[in-house]
Amino acid sequence: MREGYLTVAGEGEHETEVSRSRFICSLAPAATEAEAEAFIARVRARRPDATHHCFAYVIGADAGVQRGGDDGEPGGTAGPPMLQMLLRREVRYAVAVVTRYFGGTKLGAGGLIRAYGGAVGAALDALGTVARRRLRVALITADHGRAGRLENDLRATGRAVRAVTYGAEVIFEVGLPEADVEAFRHWLAGATAGAARLELGGETYDGTERPARNGRRGENGTA
Repeated sequence: MREGYLTVAGEGEHETEVSRSRFICSLAPAATEAEAEAFIARVRARRPDATHHCFAYVIGADAGVQRGGDDGEPGGTAGPPMLQMLLRREVRYAVAVVTRYFGGTKLGAGGLIRAYGGAVGAALDALGTVARRRLRVALITADHGRAGRLENDLRATGRAVRAVTYGAEVIFEVGLPEADVEAFRHWLAGATAGAARLELGGETYDGTERPARNGRRGENGTA
């Protein structure tokens, strides 16, 4: 697994203008190819009067699924530069749709490539991204008498508590960077006088949001 990747912070759109043509880039997170295709369909339905709805998406932390579509623009001038922008920015599990309203001036192949790729880049800058890092899942089992204080201690020390399950005992699911596992094992033994049990599970990704630099919508010219 990769140590980390970026994805989009949430659904949103950002508009640019080039030679009177409007390029509206809609971005969304997508966990699967089906989610990406459904988002593309929603954008098409929202603006049925647009000239083109070009798209690109990358699914998988290792970018195992990559798709792009020109939707009637000259071959390779829309979907591929959009896809390359996502890949260059290391954005994964994300879909981009650039809706174009033709402004009357033909841009040529080079101009289209810059406009479509630039629309995605501007939208990523404006809407923000989320950094996801690889974590090891750790299951911590404690009795009810210790559980309340343990949960407070976990959160106070910045541990990523992913879930809490109450039963005969209390089980906390925590995400840990691989390099921190042994240090956490020692911390847990000290914090609970050795009473809590630690079991390591599989790997996952977690992360925190990188705030958007600009607003949710705006205009930003493309070279």
